[in-house]
Amino acid sequence: MKFAIIKERKNPPDKRAVLSPNAADELQQMFPQARVIVESDTNRTFSDQEYRQKGVEVKDQIEDCDVFLGVKEVPVEALIPNKKYFFFSHTIKKQPYNRKLLKAILEKNIELYDHEVITYPNGVRVVAFGRYAGIVGAYNSLRTLGLKTKSYVLPRANLLKDQAELITELNKISFPKVKIVLTGKGRVGNAAKEILAAASIKEVAPEDFLNKDFDGAVFTQIDVLDYNKRKDGKVLNMQDFFDHPEQYDSDFMKFAKVSDVFIAGHFYGDGAPYLFTREDARRPDFKIKVVGDISCDIDGPVASTLRACTIADPNYGYDPKTESEVDFMQAGAIAVMAVDTLPSELPRDASEGFGESFLKEVIPAFFNGDKDGILQRAQMTKNGKLTEKFKYLQKYVDGIE
Repeated sequence: MKFAIIKERKNPPDKRAVLSPNAADELQQMFPQARVIVESDTNRTFSDQEYRQKGVEVKDQIEDCDVFLGVKEVPVEALIPNKKYFFFSHTIKKQPYNRKLLKAILEKNIELYDHEVITYPNGVRVVAFGRYAGIVGAYNSLRTLGLKTKSYVLPRANLLKDQAELITELNKISFPKVKIVLTGKGRVGNAAKEILAAASIKEVAPEDFLNKDFDGAVFTQIDVLDYNKRKDGKVLNMQDFFDHPEQYDSDFMKFAKVSDVFIAGHFYGDGAPYLFTREDARRPDFKIKVVGDISCDIDGPVASTLRACTIADPNYGYDPKTESEVDFMQAGAIAVMAVDTLPSELPRDASEGFGESFLKEVIPAFFNGDKDGILQRAQMTKNGKLTEKFKYLQKYVDGIE
C-alpha cells in the first residue's frame, strides 16, 4: 500500500504535513508492506531533502498512490478520482464555501476520511492540532497585550522556530499587573495554560481571582460550571450542562468585571449560552481589554469576534459602543486576536505531534482490518455516496440547505 504526503495547495499554503520525515520513516519500518511517497513541495516546513535523508521517496507525480494524506482542503481540480483522501474538509457543519468540494469528492468516487471525525468509540477525537492552537494562541494573546498596553514587544510566533523559542521570548518579558481568565480544560485550554505558566505568570484559584488583588500578573483556568449557572439555581454536574445546555445562563460577567485579558480555549456546543454578548461588552463594569479567541467562532459566544484574523494581520479592534471593527489601538476598543490557523505558526512542532498520533492510532487500521473501527467512523464517502453517518449532508451537497 502506498501512502502519499500531498502538497498543500490551499491559498495561503499551509506549511504543515500529516507525517514528518521521522514519522514517514517509522511507518515504513513498522509496516514493510507500506511505502510513503512525498509529493515535492518547496513550501512545506520539512524540505524534500529531509524526507530523502530518511529513505522516503520524493516525487512530482503521485497518481499511483492509494491513500493521500493532507492537512487543508484539496482544491477540486487537484483531486484524483477513485482514491482515498485524508484532510480537514470543513464540510461536516455544512460550511457553504466547501459545498462544491464535497460534491466533487462524490462525483469523483473518492473515499473521504476527515481528520476531524477520526474518533475513538466514545467520540473523543484521535488526532488534532488543538494543542498547538493553544500554545500559539496563548503566546499571541500575550503579544497582543504588549501591543495594546505598549508595555513590551514580542516577535510574531511564525518567525520563531518552535515552542522552545516562544518560551525563550516570553521569559525576556516583565509582564504588567494584569488578570487573565482562560476558559477550557481540553487540549487547547491546557496547552494555553502551559504557555502562561512557562511565562512565569502565576496561576490562582477562580475564587481568589474573583475576590483578591495581586501584585503581579496572574491567570485562572475555568471550566463550564465556573462560568455557567442553571436557570433554576440548582448546582449539578458537568454532564448535566452538556445534556441540557438550554437550562443554563452565562455567569461569565463576574470574570469580565475583574479581568484584563480573556483567552478563549473552550469548546462551544450548540445550545449553550454565549459567554458574553454585545450588550455585556457595553456595560460600564466590563473590564476586558484584550480577547485572544483561540476557538474563533465568528459572531458567536464571544461577542467581540467579528471575523477571523490572519497570521499576517493577527489583530483588530472591537468597539462595544458601535459593535463594529476599529483599530485595536483605539481608546475604548477591545483588542481581538482571532487567528483561525494558529497551529500553522508552529508547523514543525504541530506536524510532529500530529504525525505521532496519526502513526500510532490511524495507520495500523489499514493493516489490522480496522478492528477498532477507526476508519469506519471517519469515512464520509464511499462508492460515490455519503456513508450512513453523514447522510445528513445530502441536502447540503444538493444545494437545498
